[in-house]
Amino acid sequence: MEKYLAVLCFLLISLHMKAVCEERQVYIVYLGEHSGNRNFEEIEEHHHSFLHSVKGSKQEAETCLIHSYKHIINGFSAFLTPEEASTVSEMDGVISVFRSQTRRLRLQTTRSWDFTNLLEANGDLSRVNGEKLLQRASYGKDVIVGVFDSGIWPESRSFNDEGMEPVPKSWKGTYKKSHYEAELGPVKEKMEFRSPRDKSGHGTHTASTIGGRRVPNASSLGGFANGTASGGAPFVRLAIYKVCWQPDPLNVVVCPDGDTLAAFDDAIKDGVHVISLSIGGNTSFPYAEDGTAIGSLHALKRDIIVVCAAGNSGPTPSSVANVAPWLISVGASSIDRIFQSTIVLGNGLIVQGRTVTPFRKTKKYPLVYAVHVEIPGKTTNLTTGWCFPGTLSKKHVKGKVVFCRVGFISQALEVRRAGGVAAIFGNPYVGKGVYEIPFLLPGTTVLQNDRATIVSYILNNENPTATLFPGRTIIGTGPAPFMAPFTALGPNGIEPNILKPDITAPGLNILAAWTEASPPTHLHQDHRVVKYNIASGTSMSCPHASAVAALLKAIHPDWSSAAIRSSLMTTARRVNNVQIPITDAVGNIATPFHYGAGHFQPSKAADPGLVYDASYTDYLLFLCSSGTAFLDPSFKCPKHVPPPSDLNYPSLAIAKLNGTMTVSRTVTNVGTGNSTYTVSIVPPPGYTVEILPTKLYFSKIGEKQSFSITVKVAASIKETKFEFGWYTWSDGVGHVVSSPIVVSAA
Repeated sequence: MEKYLAVLCFLLISLHMKAVCEERQVYIVYLGEHSGNRNFEEIEEHHHSFLHSVKGSKQEAETCLIHSYKHIINGFSAFLTPEEASTVSEMDGVISVFRSQTRRLRLQTTRSWDFTNLLEANGDLSRVNGEKLLQRASYGKDVIVGVFDSGIWPESRSFNDEGMEPVPKSWKGTYKKSHYEAELGPVKEKMEFRSPRDKSGHGTHTASTIGGRRVPNASSLGGFANGTASGGAPFVRLAIYKVCWQPDPLNVVVCPDGDTLAAFDDAIKDGVHVISLSIGGNTSFPYAEDGTAIGSLHALKRDIIVVCAAGNSGPTPSSVANVAPWLISVGASSIDRIFQSTIVLGNGLIVQGRTVTPFRKTKKYPLVYAVHVEIPGKTTNLTTGWCFPGTLSKKHVKGKVVFCRVGFISQALEVRRAGGVAAIFGNPYVGKGVYEIPFLLPGTTVLQNDRATIVSYILNNENPTATLFPGRTIIGTGPAPFMAPFTALGPNGIEPNILKPDITAPGLNILAAWTEASPPTHLHQDHRVVKYNIASGTSMSCPHASAVAALLKAIHPDWSSAAIRSSLMTTARRVNNVQIPITDAVGNIATPFHYGAGHFQPSKAADPGLVYDASYTDYLLFLCSSGTAFLDPSFKCPKHVPPPSDLNYPSLAIAKLNGTMTVSRTVTNVGTGNSTYTVSIVPPPGYTVEILPTKLYFSKIGEKQSFSITVKVAASIKETKFEFGWYTWSDGVGHVVSSPIVVSAA
């Protein structure tokens, strides 16, 4: 395993600091980037000097220092009071001081890669190019992907190192330690490993989605999703940085900002090419207060591609996370696979549910509505029918099938506690996206439009009954993809003049490798052990994009991270497998706030024709316009800075447009030497869009051409909501370079 898997774990310094600094909170003090030739001891002493000035003694200053970032990123984390943090923030050389956010992950692949390839080929098996792409990229064998997550289960068949070549010479990794316990207390060894070994399964799932070897006959519990499991880049090298920990068994994984920033510091030094970070919060943070934004900016400077989850807080507007323009933010969408389970009601009516819970066909059992079998006084008008813990009456539930208004793990446990033989759950999400869970009793989930059917049947029949049939895997369903109901949405809450997310990828009910240290539900009542498990979230879509980024880096090692993001975005598609626009889970046409530029197409991304490139300086100019150029104090902003919308991004977003705005874009030819591209425009409703020139002429690969985009508000516009359009450059011989336009009026 060591030949290709560098496992890096951040274990902890002395626990007594928690007691000494118990009334303080963890802050990160960011000082920029290291320069000069200080050794580690000198760096740490320099960091102590900041603390010494606000502490009562040198000993306390040393005790309350948690971690010094000593490789690339200059800074440290420490226990400080808010007053001390404010004092430190005013000191010379300090760029920012911010609380270490503890991100929480709700754990939200045999078919997803096949679906992606088939979708790209418009369903024509003869045009599927996935294997050609892998061969062209040598399956990613010399690319190193740093996975920031909860660790890995190295014994999984997905990480079999047989036949792997030696680790690339560019790798400089070593073993590391961490400061998780300083923030959250000692690791409970029954709950978590003090090692890079994965307890939760999340990290194993994401890592195998990126670089898992091909494993035939893989499936989840009960044989669901059976097929050949494979990562998108099966020979890629995985470097595992454990930054997420499971302090309790309630399916919550916490990822302190301090550990994430330390992982960036190490991964950059270690020589990774891609960083995959399936960590997203419930909101966005200003760049100077976001460990991911700061760390990824240092990575960008060295052309390391950073791919992040967009977050699972949808469908709330402006909920998208990881919004810095120098990283790739990925939304989640479905694939063409469902797990169908038939319910036959006593009157012969058939309702189709969804389940990944293995069970045999049930008998015809009495069917009750949870509202009617609750313990008096245990529910309110808002919670009745939800099957919350401790609400169901054993007397009225025993031996019956219970219909609960919604279905999560806790609802299934409550039905089981009360003696129910099976459960039917209403989908907690509006629409058709079902987040599958392997319940601990026979159970299936019905879509919201079928909830009323079942309730009506119960209310209008004296002795209602139901029979549940076991689930089965069905592939080739449509329309697909549709956007997952939980995927976070734009507009960008930090800088609305940059569109986020960037793209979407498969993230709903994805099968991948799992830890054998925890059951698929993480419940202590669950004693099942699985090698592969089905999970959902932008945590699952992120590694899909990371794998493709690794393949593109293998094919085009000289491309910048901006060029690779551009290739993913401008070749993305906006129609599903039945050739109509991608929708949300409810069926409404999705917008760039759902999917950015669209659903990624890996083979097309390897040959995009044109790319929108951007340098580190370009991003600093963007930061000048956003008022946060101090992230790199060595850079002096010019007197006149371009607006944020002028960043050479593969999409165009203009918020609160007053009248007219003109921005510029520059594309680089990476297609064929002699080529001519012609533009076509679909303007947002209520706006005019003019692009000049309308044709771009290229005589060689690597040549750059610029054009202007002028957007004007129509006089008739009265609303300030965002509208959406597109512009596309095409050479007429296969290269179609599309960019979304997102505009709102002032």
